[in-house]
Amino acid sequence: MNAIRSFTQTYHPIVVTLLIGHVLGRTGSSMSLPFLALYLANTTDMSYTMIGVVAGAGALAGTFGGFIGGALSDRVGRRVIMFSALFLWTVVFIGFAVAKLPAVFLLLNLLNGLCKSWFEPVSQALMADLTVPEKRYKVFSMRYMASNIGVSVGPLLGAWLGVGHGPVPFWITGFTYLTYGAVLYLLLVSFGIKNIEGVKKEKITLGSAWQVTRRDFCLKMFLLGAIAVGIGYSQVMVTLSQYLDMTFANSVRLFAALMSANAITVITLQIPISHWAEKRSPLIGIHAGNILFAAGLLGFAFSRHWLLLFIAMIVFTIGEILNYPAGSVLMDRLAPAGMRGTYFGAQTFGNLGQFIGPWAGGYLLGHTNGAFMFTVIAIVVLCASIFYRVGTREFTERSAVQIENRTSVQG
Repeated sequence: MNAIRSFTQTYHPIVVTLLIGHVLGRTGSSMSLPFLALYLANTTDMSYTMIGVVAGAGALAGTFGGFIGGALSDRVGRRVIMFSALFLWTVVFIGFAVAKLPAVFLLLNLLNGLCKSWFEPVSQALMADLTVPEKRYKVFSMRYMASNIGVSVGPLLGAWLGVGHGPVPFWITGFTYLTYGAVLYLLLVSFGIKNIEGVKKEKITLGSAWQVTRRDFCLKMFLLGAIAVGIGYSQVMVTLSQYLDMTFANSVRLFAALMSANAITVITLQIPISHWAEKRSPLIGIHAGNILFAAGLLGFAFSRHWLLLFIAMIVFTIGEILNYPAGSVLMDRLAPAGMRGTYFGAQTFGNLGQFIGPWAGGYLLGHTNGAFMFTVIAIVVLCASIFYRVGTREFTERSAVQIENRTSVQG
């Protein structure tokens, strides 16, 4: 009880609500969306090709929608974008439950990807708005842990509710987002929406936001780093199952157990690792995370026993714990005043790595072998550290020049 009281007293109630809502939202989406292809196969006459198009549409919309949502949040306010996403999500999941036509399912999943790309960067920006800089690493770490709790619980609930054969989980997810949106709205009203969003420094248009981010060399480097990391991360989510099927017996059960090990590792180690990492530069966290990512991938490449695979997964997951919150902290520091939403939205361009990764990994696996494929991807992940290092060095030099210019003007 003391730990809970201390937590609620340390962080703004809106931040606490966003963390709890993130658990519930991820639980709901994870008990329905992973089974969408199975649900479509069992309840419609759609072809496998069309089902694949529908299932992949959300990721495509999300890759490019985040920048738009983030930039709009800087212009019209966090609350407008967040509530638009939450209440549209309600319509999307209820739509999944009642839709019959392939075109409708395609539209709904495009909207789902758009909602995710709008809500998540803007909610991160709002968390940063309401948290002092020295505590933001911990907040981003807790948000990442909340996501993994939802992802670990959701599929089990979905399987229990029979999502592959009925629409009940989609109804539950829709009403979860409706409740989340209503509670968050009441809290924002209670604490004063204008005070939450602060005074607008300038009116930012999509055009001006694009020009600022397009010219930002540091941002380009961070996005290239995120794409390289995404290429590596996607191998575990997609290509690893194919590799296991080629080299191990009972590959489906083994892959499921490895995914459980990933979630359990995040949940149990996130807090102690974040305690260590928040006292250090986020660049150190990214470098350490990338080294562990690469070590885990090499572990998959050369493991010939299931126990070694589990060790490789734990190593890989610790890299995940270090890398992703540190990347959010770097983006928070890079964002100019009044453009935090824009920069967190631009961060979604890094999802291109998770689009490129399965294609590249599948190609290498089909034309070479698993050891070569994982080794090449490990090298790609290590290259991410170069991009992050170059971007951080440029940002440090730029900040020093700005401080020097301010000092000369004041003098």
